[in-house]
Amino acid sequence: MDVVLPCLDEAGALPWVLDRIPAGYRAIVADNGSRDGSAEVARGRGATVVAVPERGYGAAVHAGLLAADADVVCVCDADASLDPARLPDLVALLASDLVDPTAGRADLVLGRRRPTSLRAWPPPARLGNAAVARRLRRRGVPVRDLGPMRAARRADLLGLSIADRRFGYPLELLLRATQAGWRIAETDVAYTPRIGRSKVTGTPLGAARAARDMSALLASIR
Repeated sequence: MDVVLPCLDEAGALPWVLDRIPAGYRAIVADNGSRDGSAEVARGRGATVVAVPERGYGAAVHAGLLAADADVVCVCDADASLDPARLPDLVALLASDLVDPTAGRADLVLGRRRPTSLRAWPPPARLGNAAVARRLRRRGVPVRDLGPMRAARRADLLGLSIADRRFGYPLELLLRATQAGWRIAETDVAYTPRIGRSKVTGTPLGAARAARDMSALLASIR
């Protein structure tokens, strides 16, 4: 299994994150222009590092997928808010020949975030996520979270031809997957306070960009 870790200035969190990668999983750190030595920290911990000059969450995830070579690929934030040790729980729910085919039941599995404190997921960000998820359910997408922890087959992910390279990537993924008839499942994962400041909800500009990207996607994809 490969784990794509989109990364922008996460040197403080990467040691914990990389130490929690499950045995048999390869960490691919998609470095999105970090200036704090994140790439060096990742290499020092044995991770594969991919330089991603195009800024944006979607650009980092896509570059990581291209660098991966495992049949099943996971994605997880690199800020220590999510525990990579939970990734096998997501993989076990996949309809995949690589796991027990009688147990798998989904083509895409998301980690539904369960915050451990208000600081882990501030109310404005949590309410915004819930509002988008509610709009998705009205369109037949069975989710309650646009979870940044997920697992799916690499070839299938690339086959969706997701175009967004910014904050709208997770939303486009869910819309395209539903259009393609994918079975989508969620499993609860703990969501803890991140190390460092969020690039999205941590700044007014980041939050505004995320809202703009997601609103445009919801309007353009039917």
